[in-house]
Amino acid sequence: MADSGVPKTVQRLTDPRALRALAHPTRLALVGLLRREGTLTATRAGELLGQTSASASFHLRQLAKYGLAEEAGGGQGRERPWRATAMFTALPELADDPELAAASSLLRGVLADRYFDRLMHWLEADASEPPAWRQAAHFGDTVLYVTAEELAGLATEEEALMDRYLPRMTRPELRPPGARAVSYLHLAFPDDLPEAGRAGQ
Repeated sequence: MADSGVPKTVQRLTDPRALRALAHPTRLALVGLLRREGTLTATRAGELLGQTSASASFHLRQLAKYGLAEEAGGGQGRERPWRATAMFTALPELADDPELAAASSLLRGVLADRYFDRLMHWLEADASEPPAWRQAAHFGDTVLYVTAEELAGLATEEEALMDRYLPRMTRPELRPPGARAVSYLHLAFPDDLPEAGRAGQ
């Protein structure tokens, strides 16, 4: 990947309160919006999310309380610009603290619901999309027999492939004509769990 001058910033959340704060659907949407669109006022963010400026302002302040968003300087009141503090959020993969584990599990569940909602939105709009995008969009799964180490290695390789496009997040001038914001979901997990366990969830 060429040097873009744009660091790949990752915020690691280890405070259960921050995890629970981010688990709110509106706050998740706000963080994603700030990362995708760049600096926004509460008024503009509210317009893009179909929320009032008061609601957007409240949730932005909650995000700032836990270091997930910050004021960018300038403006007053709800016309103050806000920005995301990092490009990505990392959740605890292993947590000995029960409260942290529960908060992490809560956020992962909310994220899974959000992924599904966005996927369904795409599928509903699919027929009206250009053929090139309908053909390029991925939909499917593959079952692999791998060790934990091999699966981790696949994730590292996939991350390296994605990194080459990250500069376009913060530098719009690098986006070629026709480029669109695309959600590339990273999901991989053991699929040999007992069926009884699934039914009880």
